Amino acid sequence: MVAVYTERNPLPIGAMISPAMYRALADAVVLGHLAFVLFVALGGLLVLRRPKLAWAHVPAAVWGAAIEFGGWICPLTYLENHLRLLGGGEAYGGGFVDRYILHILYPQGLTRGTQMVLGVLVLAVNGYVYARLAARRRAPRLSGARSAG
Repeated sequence: MVAVYTERNPLPIGAMISPAMYRALADAVVLGHLAFVLFVALGGLLVLRRPKLAWAHVPAAVWGAAIEFGGWICPLTYLENHLRLLGGGEAYGGGFVDRYILHILYPQGLTRGTQMVLGVLVLAVNGYVYARLAARRRAPRLSGARSAG
């Protein structure tokens, strides 16, 4: 890190953040990334129990599917890599996160076709869950309408 001292900035920005802290922040980003991926893929199941979560889940699922269909790289990946570089460039060294979680987010051999399949799976699973939720919400109205008539 290059330290720039000025009269207004007696300590360089980042001087109090050690390389180990940057690596820890990168690991935290990976954990958050994994949580987001799980929420995108399985969050619809949470919505069945807590329908108000749909306001968070629908945009997350759309974003996740868009990333897969577009073949883009999630901004969290860029953030993680940047933090790892600031931490001394020890990208994916040892440790729990590196060993057990990174291969889930960044599998080897990930092809464009696999990304498309993942995007379709996200839409299919969540479409099924939301269809069930909608049917469940309609069912009481329909039974109430039958008993009134």
